[in-house]
Amino acid sequence: MDIQQIHPQLTEQVVLTALREVYDPEIPVNVVDLGLIYQVKIIDDWVGIKMTLTSPGCGLADQIANQVREKVMQVPGVVDGDVRIVWQPAWNQSMMSEEAKKKLIFNGR
Repeated sequence: MDIQQIHPQLTEQVVLTALREVYDPEIPVNVVDLGLIYQVKIIDDWVGIKMTLTSPGCGLADQIANQVREKVMQVPGVVDGDVRIVWQPAWNQSMMSEEAKKKLIFNGR
């Protein structure tokens, strides 16, 4: 039986909504609105996340990836998940949502 029949709420949008609760510790914006999430892949009850960080030298890479995985694992219907950090394409500010850009301008960044 297809997991979508068992857990119809397991969708990319549901995963992205959950990931909006994960923040880059140095920037007051969540990883989705920062444009760090490149792909959400759902296969049955497994979710794979392909993401990047604002800088390849980020010392908090493991912490952020672990937070993303923990949040994915809390989504109903998810039994397993993986997070893969990639550097291509390189992140830039144009990948941020308009809301994120406004928030960062408001905060003087």
